[in-house]
Amino acid sequence: QVRVVESGGGLVQPGGSLKLSCTGSGFTLDYYDIGWFRQAPGKEREGVSCISATEQNTYYEDSVKGRFTISRDHAKNPVYLQMNNLRPEDTAVYYCAAPKYTGGRYCAVVERKYDCWGQGTQVTGTS
Repeated sequence: QVRVVESGGGLVQPGGSLKLSCTGSGFTLDYYDIGWFRQAPGKEREGVSCISATEQNTYYEDSVKGRFTISRDHAKNPVYLQMNNLRPEDTAVYYCAAPKYTGGRYCAVVERKYDCWGQGTQVTGTS
């Protein structure tokens, strides 16, 4: 069953912005590293960004560096992905994910490390 839930997707013109949210379903995210992934039509799922449980470390794929910002509240629930300067190639279903065990100072967008996935939220960047 789905244990995390994404929201905030939509249709945006090039250069526009969206803010995605990820919340726990049946548990809180406070003590977990959280990753954001995306899957474009006909493409494999890829890592986008992650944030460590302690907020000591964040990671961004090169394609989103300088445009996307991952963050979490002091309570570490929910986790956000602020997406600026959106491009058509950002179009995808975006998923948040949590690992099986609680995290610490560091994170990584290695898909096999995550086993709790949301249903995804659609982000479409168009002309």
